[in-house]
Amino acid sequence: MTDRPVAVRMQGITKRYPRVIANQRASLQVAEGEVHAIVGENGAGKSTLMKILYGLVAPDEGEIEVLGRRLHHHSPNDAIRAGIGMVFQHFMLVPPLTVAENIVLGTEPSTGPFFRRSTAVRSVREISEEFGLPIDPEARVEDCSVGLQQRVEILKVLLRGARVIVLDEPTAVLTPQEVDELISVLRRLASQGKTILLITHKLREVMAAPDRVTIMRQGETVETLETAKTTPAEIAHKMIGRELDTPPRPATHAPGETILEVRGLEALSDRGTPALRGVDLTVRKGEIVGVAGIEGNGQSELVECIARLRPTVAGTIRRRAELAHIPEDRHKRAVVLDFSLEENAILGLQNRFSGLLSMRFGSMRKHIEEIFLTCDVRPPDRTLSMRQLSGGNQQKIVVGRELSRRAGLLLACHPTRGLDVGASEFVLRSLLAERSRGAGVLFVSAELPELMSISDRVAVMFGGRIVGEVDPTQVDERRLGLMMAGHA
Repeated sequence: MTDRPVAVRMQGITKRYPRVIANQRASLQVAEGEVHAIVGENGAGKSTLMKILYGLVAPDEGEIEVLGRRLHHHSPNDAIRAGIGMVFQHFMLVPPLTVAENIVLGTEPSTGPFFRRSTAVRSVREISEEFGLPIDPEARVEDCSVGLQQRVEILKVLLRGARVIVLDEPTAVLTPQEVDELISVLRRLASQGKTILLITHKLREVMAAPDRVTIMRQGETVETLETAKTTPAEIAHKMIGRELDTPPRPATHAPGETILEVRGLEALSDRGTPALRGVDLTVRKGEIVGVAGIEGNGQSELVECIARLRPTVAGTIRRRAELAHIPEDRHKRAVVLDFSLEENAILGLQNRFSGLLSMRFGSMRKHIEEIFLTCDVRPPDRTLSMRQLSGGNQQKIVVGRELSRRAGLLLACHPTRGLDVGASEFVLRSLLAERSRGAGVLFVSAELPELMSISDRVAVMFGGRIVGEVDPTQVDERRLGLMMAGHA
């Protein structure tokens, strides 16, 4: 531990839910001016621990001290007053408002009932200059890139005086260039005395940004390591209890007949604006076609159109195979949160287990147990509601269910989002297995190393169009990142 003052001390933190222990006497100690990563498998208790720190969840036991001050059963407002800010994975911004309006929302400068817009703009300019985070205060958030929207979230907590900043999976939707830029921002904030807590599953970022990393497993704190004295392999081993294997590069082979053909596809976004602008795409049997792009450039709408979940304006979609679908938004498209795990594991498969007059419960339970065992769902209590699981374990059930269909065409939209390194490895190997048995896979991901490691070819989307298709063995991440940003 550095000789710098302690910014955050959490000791003996325990949080119990019915039949689930999220945190079991977990501890954490972070120095002022430190970038500190928190890693662990899905359901390890990382997010719960940070929600407890921010006051979103009350612990059953334990002590919390922030910047020398004890916190007791505090709320988010108390946390903000204590100097804690949190940037969530899903941004909490109002797209039609300007950058300045979003940053001051809730603390608007005013004279009587009148909003002092010029004062808000000036305050945002001053704080962006102070911390070296340039942004146009008068730009509309809906016109900003994802990376700039994240900058708005960071400036929002800085304006409220945050000295401890928690970021939950902050790079999930960023290009490689934006990831590098964010890491530079975090290091700069730390050099200015801010304390950064980073929840992430990405070992590359753990090694690039933080000074130290705390590893959690099954709700407990396993160990805290200095990143300069460890390796990704050691961190992964302590997280999942075994060596991490890189999925093998798929062997080159001649794919079969075309099972998905998209021609001239046009569609609208939820706001009624053009989302797809003449997309052409094919997927053949026995191949994985990757789709890369920054969030909001049409990938989601493309998958939804293929799955018949969104109407098209023009163009054609021809499918010549049964479809399985791992959707981007599991809560909206894939699960019923108040149903049991057992019920969610057979959603859409009920006919497979129905007899003449009743359900074949024996084969159904065997099927569910195979999903739980193969996908390592934790806890494996079939009677729990889906709402009681961590996001990563919810995703495991969705992935296991859709893979069990053994369909001819698999739409896998961000299938590893929110998954730990071990679970992500399992998903990638499963997609390769689908390819090997002759299925076609359309694989949408913001994780370029994943796309490049298992895809036969990668289509890059920008502005609702496919701006290029590349052989992943012939390009690097930087080139793909530039294409994703519109530099074809």
